[in-house]
Amino acid sequence: MPDVTLSPFTASPVAAPVRHTGGVPLGTPADERIGVLRAMARPRLFVISGPSGVGKDAVIDELRHRVPEAYFAVTATTRAIRDGEVDGTHYFFLTEDEFETRRDDHEFLEWATVYAHHYGTPRGPIRDAIHRHQDVIVKVDVQGAASIRALVPEAITVFLAPESMAELHHRLKSRKTEVGDALARRFATASAELQMALDFDYVIFNEAGRLDQTVDQIVAVILAERCRVAQRPVAV
Repeated sequence: MPDVTLSPFTASPVAAPVRHTGGVPLGTPADERIGVLRAMARPRLFVISGPSGVGKDAVIDELRHRVPEAYFAVTATTRAIRDGEVDGTHYFFLTEDEFETRRDDHEFLEWATVYAHHYGTPRGPIRDAIHRHQDVIVKVDVQGAASIRALVPEAITVFLAPESMAELHHRLKSRKTEVGDALARRFATASAELQMALDFDYVIFNEAGRLDQTVDQIVAVILAERCRVAQRPVAV
């Protein structure tokens, strides 16, 4: 009677093969287990967020080089294009009518009005990327991250935090996109958004002059999550 062992995932007895190499049977249930473990990996949805001025755009630009196999979702917005931005790469720049039409057609995974401008995350390209078994990286404001977390609880959320409020104020002021009361309102909103950091899975500090360190830590999160044993499918 051949040796009997247990299947790696059931209690059913399975006849072991008779071929051996160095005393170890070839094609054992352990090989089946390896195949099952490899097949457990599922595409992940990573959400990168944080207050205005914390450096989300710079982080995403560097992540594109470090994680080229991922799909980077492009947000749609009605705000004006800034110097150095490319339509279709940094954002999809839409008119108010274009945005509202897509919103009414349920083309956005989430959308919000922030500082009098609309922002939305297109749903279709994210769904297509997941079907291609690609990880997806989404950059959104804190409000958008909360919406995605409610809709897609399987999403992995990362909160980018400033090293200090003084440094955050310096960054906001250096952008020269707001002055006076508008700058004060944005800074006050950013201060309030810090209270939501505990709702995220990870908090990473984006310190001045240490962009590589920030990106290293985010890449470490991505690699760790890819190795997680319990991975639920992402549904968008």
